[in-house]
Amino acid sequence: MSFTQRLSDLAYATGWGAVRGLPEPAARGLFRAAADLAARRGGPGTRQMRRNYARVVPQAGPAELDVLVRDGLRSYARYWMETFRLPGMNHKEIYRRVDDVFVGKSLIDAALDKGKGLVLALPHTGNFDVSGIWLVGHSGPFTTVNEKLKPESLYERFVDYRQSLGFEILPSEGGAYRLLMERLRANKIVCLVADRDLSKRGIPVTFFGEETRMPAGPARLAAATGAQLLVVDNTFTDDGWGVRVHTPIPVHGREDVVPATQRMADAFAADIAANPVDWHMMQKLWLADLDDDRRQALKTPQESRE
Repeated sequence: MSFTQRLSDLAYATGWGAVRGLPEPAARGLFRAAADLAARRGGPGTRQMRRNYARVVPQAGPAELDVLVRDGLRSYARYWMETFRLPGMNHKEIYRRVDDVFVGKSLIDAALDKGKGLVLALPHTGNFDVSGIWLVGHSGPFTTVNEKLKPESLYERFVDYRQSLGFEILPSEGGAYRLLMERLRANKIVCLVADRDLSKRGIPVTFFGEETRMPAGPARLAAATGAQLLVVDNTFTDDGWGVRVHTPIPVHGREDVVPATQRMADAFAADIAANPVDWHMMQKLWLADLDDDRRQALKTPQESRE
C-alpha cells in the first residue's frame, strides 16, 4: 500500500468516525467552508467541473460559472458530509421524509408486478444512498455495484458502509454481471450509476451535444432479462432530498441496447440541466476533453477504419 493510499484510507476512516459525531450545524459549516476553499483554489477537479458545467449551461458567462462551481462544490461536500453521518442517522425517519416527496412509486410497483425485475439507472447527482435507504424501506434490499477501490481496506470500508444501509454490494470485477442477471430473474431491483464509462465497453452517446460514452450495463441487463429500465433523478433540497423515478425505457432485445442507452443519456441530460449544481462530475466525461492517445484507444476497430 502506497503512502497516498494509506492517507486516503485514513481520511475516510476519520470521516466515518469524527464527522459522524459532530453536531449537524458544525458538520455543515465545516464542509461548506471546505467547498468554498476548493472553489477559490481551483484545483484540477474544480477546473474540470467548470468545463463540465459550461456544457450543461452553455449560455453562462464567467461570473455565472463561478457561482455554479461554488454551489456544485457545496452540493458535493454535502453529499460527503451525509455519507459520513448516514450510518448513525435514523433510517426510518429518512424513509418517511423521502417517502413524503418521492415521485414515481407506482412505476416501481408496476415493474415488480410484472415479475421480471427492475433496473434503476442514475447519474452522479444528489445523494443516491439516501434514495437507497428509501428503496430498502419500500421494496426490500436491492443490488448495486461498487468500483474496486485501492487500497483494499478503503474498498471494504465502502462495502461495509453501504451494507449497513441495507444494500447488497457486488464488486465491479469478478462475475458481477451474471449475479445481477440472477437478481433480476428473481424479480429483484438492481441500481446502477450510469453516466460515465470511458472504456471500450462504453456505448457512444450524444450528451449535451457532444460525444461521450455511457455504460451498456443497464440496457443490456434489461434486454437479457426482460426487466423494466427506469431513470432516477436525485436532488438536494434546503432541508432534505428530492427523488423522482421516471422515463420507462423499452428494451426488447440486443438491438435496442444502443438506442436505449441514448434515451437514458437524454433523460440524464434533462434532469441535470434542470438542476446542474447537484451533478457531481469532477472527472473528464466528454471525449473532446481527452488527449489524442486516449481518444484513439477508445475507438473500436471499425471506428478506427472509418
